Amino acid sequence: MAMVKDPVCGMRIDEDEAETTSEYEGKEYYFCSQECKEEFDKDPEFYAEGKTGGAGGD
Repeated sequence: MAMVKDPVCGMRIDEDEAETTSEYEGKEYYFCSQECKEEFDKDPEFYAEGKTGGAGGD
């Protein structure tokens, strides 16, 4: 069981129980919800740098 942080909302989740994932620049990102994945996919560079905006927030 490896805990990871959703890069969008900051929630800590078990990577095995992640709702969905995305890959960006060779790294796998894990999400607590489809909404967080969609937000990440709009601007992956922003979130990959470790910035969070909160789910649905700018």
